[in-house]
Amino acid sequence: MDFKSILIAFDDILYTWLLIYLLAGAGIFFTVRTKFVQIRRIREAVACMLERGSKGVSSFQALMIATASRVGTGNMAGVATAIILGGPGAAFWMWLMAIIGSASAFVESTLAQIYKKKDGSGFKGGPAYYIEKGLNAHWLGVLFSISLIATFAFGFNGLQAYNIVSSFFVYSDALADSIWPAVIGVFIAAVSLYMFFAGDVLGKVSSVLVPVMAVMYIVLGLFVIMTNLPMIPSVLHRIFEDAFDFQAIFGGFTGSCMVLGIKRGLFSNEAGMGSAPNASASAVVSHPVKQGLAQIISVYIDTLLICSTSVFMILMTEGYEAANLTGIPLIQECARRAIGPAGVYFITVIVCLFAFTSIIGNYFYAEANIRFITKNNTVLNLFRVAAAVMIMVGACVDMEIAWSLANVTMGLEAIINIIVILLLSKIAFAALDDYEKQTKKGKDPVFHESNIGLTNTDVWK
Repeated sequence: MDFKSILIAFDDILYTWLLIYLLAGAGIFFTVRTKFVQIRRIREAVACMLERGSKGVSSFQALMIATASRVGTGNMAGVATAIILGGPGAAFWMWLMAIIGSASAFVESTLAQIYKKKDGSGFKGGPAYYIEKGLNAHWLGVLFSISLIATFAFGFNGLQAYNIVSSFFVYSDALADSIWPAVIGVFIAAVSLYMFFAGDVLGKVSSVLVPVMAVMYIVLGLFVIMTNLPMIPSVLHRIFEDAFDFQAIFGGFTGSCMVLGIKRGLFSNEAGMGSAPNASASAVVSHPVKQGLAQIISVYIDTLLICSTSVFMILMTEGYEAANLTGIPLIQECARRAIGPAGVYFITVIVCLFAFTSIIGNYFYAEANIRFITKNNTVLNLFRVAAAVMIMVGACVDMEIAWSLANVTMGLEAIINIIVILLLSKIAFAALDDYEKQTKKGKDPVFHESNIGLTNTDVWK
């Protein structure tokens, strides 16, 4: 077997026999144990999202940083791939995983807040830190950091580069087999490498730019929906009918709408994967649960709003029927059918901006975990070069390798984080109980580690 065949086979085994059950099981457990916090506390989640502190990174700013990383080409290319390969029913399983998975997002972001550390005038944290402090297992924190670095700097960024290149395939049938993917890859890698060394300049810009581009994309989707309102019942019928065609699902489980919907849903919203907690830890809030609630909204924005935009565009414009199209080219075809040739250029611009800002955001997540492992600047500089090389490589590989590599690295990271937050979940549940006791008394909740019997936090003494 060649590398591609091995990678695809491992991808199938990982999701079919392990991750699908671990993710769904953990999400259901957290949902039941928190008494459906993602639905029951939705109004408070919105209030927490909009809460602005007097100094430092606000809950809203931390949410936007996490959303900027979540929102990317996966919302378009991932959805298109899932529907083409698995059928329209994949949309239902993405929606379901968003609702269930948002409970996992709540737990991991609450834990990130509880175990965050001071970092100059701000805070830092994430899974590596709550593993180190909560489980007293520095080695496991290092292992998680390595898996996150592999996922974001190599798996995801290689895929983002591929998606940028694929957005140009629509302009020429010969582009994929020409030298241009390599040329574009070198250009993206060079600009990215400059940003890696320059610092978090574009990272701050992306937290503003990406939501603006997301709104523009949603507006396009709303236009498609409003101009095709009579199709809504038939589209929903198609989604639900396909989602519950269990003979088709279990007849080819690895390529079914269920598995592909869960894969693409995880890639898109990252709930339970351990990425968003790196941003959540930076927020200045009076109680860790506030940031946990805010991150529920981020998952909903990503999947229930933006991914749904792609779903309805594909099914309402009947782009789903377009021959030999998937990923970004399929979304471009749908936009062309909706608003004419300008739609193709519009999607190309959005893809390039989403993908590039995601590359930068992914890199900074990875760098934060490099710094958890070592403070050696030589190692960091070598990592920056390696990350840029992977961007160039990603631009030149084929679609199956790009997606399978991202799936595998993402899956390994998610396995570690889900197991860890299951082990530490009692702490998050206790924090939620403390928060709810205070809100029942009409208080604006304030957290101290002694409230839940902890003695090992750094900032909640």
